Amino acid sequence: MKRKDFLRNAGLLAASGALWNTGLFANNQQTIKVGLIGVNGMGWANLTALLKVPNVVCTALCDVDERILDKRIAELAQLQTTKVKRIIDHQELLKGDLVDAVIIATPDHWHCLQMVDAVNAGKHVYVEKPIGNSIKECEAMVAAAQKHNSIVQVGQWQRSQQHFADAIDFVHSGKLGKIRLVKAWAYQGWMKSIPVKPDEAVPTGVHYDRWLGPAKKRPFNPNRFHFEFRWFWDYAGGLMTDWGVHMLDYALIGMKAADPKSIMASGGKFAYPSDAAETPDTLTTVFEFDDFNIQWEHANGIDLGPYSRNHGVSFIGNNGTLVLNREGWEVIPEGDRMQAIALQKSKDNGLEKHMVNFVDAIRRNDRMILKAPIEAGANIAIFSQMGNIAYRTGTKLYWDKAKRSFTDKSANNYLVANYENGYKLPKV
Repeated sequence: MKRKDFLRNAGLLAASGALWNTGLFANNQQTIKVGLIGVNGMGWANLTALLKVPNVVCTALCDVDERILDKRIAELAQLQTTKVKRIIDHQELLKGDLVDAVIIATPDHWHCLQMVDAVNAGKHVYVEKPIGNSIKECEAMVAAAQKHNSIVQVGQWQRSQQHFADAIDFVHSGKLGKIRLVKAWAYQGWMKSIPVKPDEAVPTGVHYDRWLGPAKKRPFNPNRFHFEFRWFWDYAGGLMTDWGVHMLDYALIGMKAADPKSIMASGGKFAYPSDAAETPDTLTTVFEFDDFNIQWEHANGIDLGPYSRNHGVSFIGNNGTLVLNREGWEVIPEGDRMQAIALQKSKDNGLEKHMVNFVDAIRRNDRMILKAPIEAGANIAIFSQMGNIAYRTGTKLYWDKAKRSFTDKSANNYLVANYENGYKLPKV
């Protein structure tokens, strides 16, 4: 993708957040065949939400853990009568006309390879967030989707919730006055310490080499498998990329912002210094723009975040502060400068609406109506990666938006994930 095109797309991301209309199904009601790659956790939640959309069936399940795969096949038989194909290698799922669209819900380090393979095979894609595990992966994914004009929805389902749209409309109204600071956070009390465990034999039914893919070869360790993978740099980016892509996404939409001028971060393993995780359990990151800052903070093991919420984003203006999260939004006035607005509670299921929007875009063959298109997913995943890179270098970083790189050469070592075991970053 040409640099000017990428910058143009990034500049349009805030506008893409305004595509709130759900739309109606087109007259074309042909059955859409879907395959799921990565059947545990969020992958299964995505599929069950998608199957609630009329005329959608699952024809293939793919996973490298046969134990989970067999469990999901049995559960799927209770949801539909269509028989499903059992697959280990995702490339087999993409052959022929077995599926029209795929859900990719594997660990982050696999997203880029599988998404590019899928669009190259002519499939539409729903890919979990964060879309990639490095800045260059995200750029490659955007280029691949645009090359094939594919329908690619990112799993940032809050973009389909009406109360988020209403809150951003209020932010854009100017009633808060000049906004000088935006805070976004995730305090996750249920994410406890991960005890150190010894390496062990690969469990029966687990295709471990397929799970590792492009990541560094290591002995099997249960701490690095399934959900816990997200606390290790080989596969993911901790809470910064796991929750940051949700909350920081709305910070950018609210401020109609894209590239920061500078990034600095401080934190560490303050709560659980001796546990097995690599990513910080406590982190504060500041993204500098021309006349405002965006601040990210996260903490494992505690829930009492800003405004007594365990996650959210707040827009701090001269007249008042708007606080927004998945439960709803409210306005807290600065003295008597404006009226308070009581909590406006969420009234819809964001994930289910997100799937309706995905299917609608496929049937209309119109990627412009997607609530979370690949460009938006790439922008916020890159933004979150910047925060992690600032933390890992321990340096205040400056971003050259024209060159799509940092001015600090050592920071640029983190632009590309280290692909091993014969895998290479896709070239589009």
